[in-house]
Amino acid sequence: MITIDNVTMKFDLGIEGTNYLKENLINLLKGKKKKAEYFYALKNVTFKVETGEVVGIIGRNGAGKSTLLKIVSGVMKPTKGKVSVDGAISPMIELGAGFDMELTARENIYLNGAVLGYSKSFIEDKFEEIVEFSELREFLDVPVKNFSSGMIAKLAFSIATIVNPEILIVDEILSVGDIKFQEKSKNKMLEMIKGGTTVLFVSHSMEQIEDLCTKVVWLEHGEIVKMGDTKKICKEFIKTMMEEN
Repeated sequence: MITIDNVTMKFDLGIEGTNYLKENLINLLKGKKKKAEYFYALKNVTFKVETGEVVGIIGRNGAGKSTLLKIVSGVMKPTKGKVSVDGAISPMIELGAGFDMELTARENIYLNGAVLGYSKSFIEDKFEEIVEFSELREFLDVPVKNFSSGMIAKLAFSIATIVNPEILIVDEILSVGDIKFQEKSKNKMLEMIKGGTTVLFVSHSMEQIEDLCTKVVWLEHGEIVKMGDTKKICKEFIKTMMEEN
């Protein structure tokens, strides 16, 4: 269902400088050439996710996990390689990114639902279900700019999971809200998985990875270290992290 073929993502660090154009002009007048500085977030990453699989992506911060999810979701285009996806994707990468902070929670349910491709009639039919799951009924007419980050994430999760997508792309969303909501989110994910949803899942929680994933891809410095059995690789990953501390 998802084929990731020799994917490389290279960022030019030079263009991030605030005085990039000015610096280039000065260097040009002085006859100097700016040395290119590159960072490889991913290097020749290749693997497949079959229909109905739940694949966990693990690795320390900066390993390339979120970059990979953005490429699979179509948010980013890889420098090299390609990604083939057979099915409709529901990306849950930056919850609340499609919200208008000046609007109320009620208004954002309709706005974000429209962004996700839901019809107005569908949102109206599912409105009560969204509100009930989010646990934010008393805040429906409060502008989202007054919400905590946890409240925003709860609302976004409740909207995004109102349908069972063919492919779910998940980045650290099961850590939003309080413990009770985290358990609800996990159960919702399990419900989707049982319904046949294919999942690509990033988390720093090895417990969540072991509970949900059928196999694991371990990334370090943008490259695959190991891939395969969930419990075995999670155990090796934890051991490596402990030995370095």
